[in-house]
Order: sequence, then structure tokens, then C-alpha cells
Amino acid sequence: MSHHIPGVAVSGMLRPRVQLSGFSSSSEGQPTPGPLSVPERHGMDLLRDPNLNKGMAMSLKERQSLGIHGLLPPNFITQDAQVERCMNHLSEKPTDLEKYIYLCSLQDRNERLFFRLLKDHLEELMPIIYTPTVGLACQKYGVLFRRPRGLFITIHDKGHIYDILKNWPVKNVKAVCFTDGERILGLGDQGCQGMGIPVGKLALYTGCAAINPQYCLPVTLDVGTNNQTLLDDPMYIGLRHKRVTGEQYDEFIDEFIQACKARYGSSVLMHFEDFGNKNAFRLLSKYLKNTCCFNDDIQGTASVALAGVLGSLRITKNKISDHTFVFLGAGEANLGIAELISLKMEKEGLPKAEAYKRIFMMDSRGLLVNSRTDLTEHKLPFSKDLPPCKSLEEVVKSVKPTALIGAAAQPKTFTKEIIEEMSRNNERPIIFALSNPTSKSECSAEEAYRWSNNKAVFASGSPFPRYEQDGVVFEPGQGNNAYIFPAVALGVMCCGSISIPDELFLQAAEALSNLVSEKDLAVGRVYPRLSDIQETSVKIAVSVIEKAYEMNLATVYPKPADLEQFVKDQLYHTEYPSFIPDTYEYDLSSHQ
Repeated sequence: MSHHIPGVAVSGMLRPRVQLSGFSSSSEGQPTPGPLSVPERHGMDLLRDPNLNKGMAMSLKERQSLGIHGLLPPNFITQDAQVERCMNHLSEKPTDLEKYIYLCSLQDRNERLFFRLLKDHLEELMPIIYTPTVGLACQKYGVLFRRPRGLFITIHDKGHIYDILKNWPVKNVKAVCFTDGERILGLGDQGCQGMGIPVGKLALYTGCAAINPQYCLPVTLDVGTNNQTLLDDPMYIGLRHKRVTGEQYDEFIDEFIQACKARYGSSVLMHFEDFGNKNAFRLLSKYLKNTCCFNDDIQGTASVALAGVLGSLRITKNKISDHTFVFLGAGEANLGIAELISLKMEKEGLPKAEAYKRIFMMDSRGLLVNSRTDLTEHKLPFSKDLPPCKSLEEVVKSVKPTALIGAAAQPKTFTKEIIEEMSRNNERPIIFALSNPTSKSECSAEEAYRWSNNKAVFASGSPFPRYEQDGVVFEPGQGNNAYIFPAVALGVMCCGSISIPDELFLQAAEALSNLVSEKDLAVGRVYPRLSDIQETSVKIAVSVIEKAYEMNLATVYPKPADLEQFVKDQLYHTEYPSFIPDTYEYDLSSHQ
């Protein structure tokens, strides 16, 4: 029998509208730059606290007053110099995994420096802290684990989850990213070792949208694993039994979500990450209307892919309802993309049934057709009255799509013959190879451009290098969810949205596509440059907030007059604060 969870969060209840100045006003969050009171921690305790430690950037007065004088080398360096030193260290690491380990170590000892490094070198470091390197890190997480960066909650903790949440040292958590590790990237069931994903995702909340890292809690829900290799591995760090499913699993998930609401307030953002297909859709459907939640694999991927499609339309010079789509893969990602594309077509005036007719999907058993008896609820709308077909090439020849989108984690499936066929049928075929990591990509950027004779409008899930052929330069855009989920989270947290329906992700996609410059489009890039992502995130967040107020979802009232400035006022700063308090002298002259 579950213990009573204190608090007032009740499933299905809407939050009352409240008057707030934003989500950053809290004494428990990290300090903003400027003079502060002397921290409570002194000496070695302060240097071991990554939220306070500034390393050799501590001034002489700070070292003397905080009891750390002599514990650091006698040199004094700026944060700029520290960033340069860190990049030099990184350049000496021979593999991406070793770079990942170094960056984790930096985050463990100096959080502000880690996020400053990430902010200044995001394009270079994102493939290290997230896909594709994070996939390898998850596979080796049992060896790499050094210190806690989140909570591990197991199925055997059922009935005590609220008590475990109390062990996390930060009380004012605003966003929880959690996984059960069943479907980690394209790697499948990684069990407890999937913790690398919520840790990496929340690092991008800060790196991409400047959300205070103290507001973010990574969680792994360990219900076991069906990966026999892990169960047989003596180094595996999770529960050593098969996955618990059914009613017991559902009760566990529900207790966790209600415990988070009770501990952190009903406004806490619940970010589902890398759940298996079966659980991902039904859990999202269950909680979407009564919880501030989203599933990045479904909604975030859909939004960033749609943004890329909308960017492509600026090259093809037509509307989305003029296009026909073929999807390779019918899992969380592609089903989410297809649904959001149909929502956009509806917005253009096309009936939903007609929108579905323009979308063809293939799963591991072939084209979704009416004669099949194995189709799940979410696949049925895309089923067609056609004969069965298991060949993607045959489907492309028959349907003659204008856009081909892959997210099936089946490498090299966009063959030379398929891309040539797409090019014969279209002046500018849209080809998105979205599977992660790079080894799972349906084709490379070079293959798409070369086989289409430079006609393809290409985007991918993992980064590909610049490509030049016959004097034409291409800089392929990466359809990275990091364009969307941090910005949506920022917007939702700022306005206190009671839920996150698909309309907010459609709004985010439209806002992102409008930020692609003509210069980007000229080199085939259908996304803005990652180097501008914090500015991009603020603009997307503002657009999301506007939509939330329009849909009567926001709870922050009165509505701020200047939404962009309101959002900027909430952002986390990587500059070091001063730990020397303001001092003053008494004016005793009037008493003499």
C-alpha cells in the first residue's frame, strides 16, 4: 500500500492563476552575478561545491575571507582564461568518450565554468555531451559513474518515492527529465545506464536556453531491463531482473508523477524521455491534459522536423499541403512528426482526413495498409487501402513522394536508387535522415547531395560536415531537438502553462523556421546556426508564451507587457558572482 504523499497536487486539477514575476525568484536557486553575502560554506567544503567553486578565479579577498587561502595555487586567472585552458585540455583528449568524461568532471567541480564553456563552444561540444557520444557513454555508464547527478528510483521503492525526492538537496526544482531506459537513442534497452540521457538533456536546458541548472532534476526510473547482455554483465549498476510491466509499472509511474507535483508544486515540468514505444504514447496521452508534461521523442522531434520542413518550403516555394510524405519508421519520432505535419496542414485549411492521405508510413513489416491486423491505435490513421509492400524503393516509385523522412535507426536504407528516384520526380526533393547516432543514419549528407545531383534539401539527426561538389557548397542542417525542447521548457516555465499541447510545439516549429536566414538557405541549411541558439531559444520561448496566453493555458498574471524582456530576466548567467559583501562606514560626524 502506497504511503500518503503530502501536498495538494491531485491528478486532473488545474492550477489556480497566480501573480508571479517569473520562475527565477528563489533564495534556493543559484545566485546571479554581483555582490552577494558570504556563502555559508567555507574552506574545502566550498571548493568541493560545484555551485560555488570558482577555482583560481577566486580573488585574494575571497580566498582570505572564505578560509581557502593557501588551498589554491597563488595565481589569479579570469574565467576567460579558464575557458581557454579547458579547451586546451579537451584538444589533448584522443577520443570523444574521454572528452565526455572530462566535461562531466568539470561539471562536477565548477558548474558555471562548465556552462560557460558549453555556451561559448556549443557547436563543437554538443556532439560530446549529447548525441552521438552520449549513446556510448550510456553503454559504459556503469564504468563511468563517479558521483550522483540525479536520482535513481527503483520499482522496489514504490510507496516511498516522495521520501526519496526529499533526498535531492534542491527544493525548488522546476523541471524533471526522467527515463525508464527502455529505448535509449537507437541503442534499445539500456536499463539503469540510461541516466546519461536525462543528465545530457538537462545540460542542454542550460546550454541552449540558459535555464538555471539548479531547477533541473534528472531521474532514472529503474524497473529492470530486458537486455540480457546487461543482466549478465558484472559491471552493470542497475536492477538485475527483467522489466516489471502492467499494473505495477503504471502505479509506479503515477506515484512518481504525483510525488513530484507534491514535492515541487503542480507547475513542475515533467519531461518524458526515451520510453519504449508502447509506454511512450499511452503515458503521454494519460498525463497530457492534467500535467505540465511533454515527451521529447514524440513532440520535440516532431516540432524540430516540422521546422525543417517549413524551412525547406522556403526553398521549394510551396505549401506543406502541396507535399506528399513517405516515412521510414513508424515509431515515436515519425508518428509524432506525421501528426504535427497533419496539424499544420489543417491549419492551412486541409481537412484532417485529407492530410492523412498525403502521409505514407512504413514500419518493420512494411507499408501501413488496411489489410494488416497488427497496427496499433496510433498507426491506424495513416493506413492506406493499398496492397502490402515491404520495399521502400517500391513505395517511393509508386507514391512519388516529395519528401522522404527516416527515423527507423536502419542505416544506409536511403539507397542510391531511392534518392535518384526522388530526384527524377522532384526538382528539389526533401530528404531527412533523422536517426541517431550517426552510425544509424539512413544516409549521409554527401550521399544525399551526390546521388541527387545537388538537388536534395537535406537535414539529419546527427551532424554531418560541410560538403562541396562542382563548386557548390552545402552546410547540412542538423534537426537537433535541442532547438526545441529547451526553448519550449523555458517558455512553459516562465508563463506557468498548465499543459503543453501539440499547438505549442506547432508554434515553436513555426517560430524556429522563421529564424532561418536567407544566408542559411543559400547553403542548404534549413535550421539556424547552433552558435546562435540561446538567442533563438528566447525568441521561440516568447512565441510559445504568446500561444499559451492565447489558449488560456498560462497562469502568470498579469501578462508581462514585454515578453522578451520578461524571459531574459529569468535567464541563468555563467559569470562568476562576487562573494565579498558590500561594506560601508558609519557617518558619526553628526554625533560629535
